[in-house]
Amino acid sequence: MFLTTGSINQSHAIKGIVNATSHLMLASETIDAFESMDQLFSDVEEKMRQRAAENGADGITDVKFNTQVVQLQVAPKFLVVTGYGTMIKFIE
Repeated sequence: MFLTTGSINQSHAIKGIVNATSHLMLASETIDAFESMDQLFSDVEEKMRQRAAENGADGITDVKFNTQVVQLQVAPKFLVVTGYGTMIKFIE
C-alpha cells in the first residue's frame, strides 16, 4: 500500500476518497510539545492505509494533510491532524 502527494501515470480505477484524523491532548506541563505532531502524521497515514486496504485499493494518491491546534476555553490544547486522498486500484 502506498501513499503519494502526487498522481500516478498508470491505468487505474478510482475507488473513492479516504480520510482519517488523529489527535493528542497536551497537558499543561507539555503545552508546547508540538514535536508530537510527527506521531500524529504516522497515525493518520496508518489509518488511511488500513481503510484503503479494506476497500481493495492498491494505494492512495493526491494525499493532503491539515493540521490544527485547538484551544478550548477551559480545557488544554489539542493537536489535530487530518489526512485525505483518493484510493485507486491498478487496472491490469
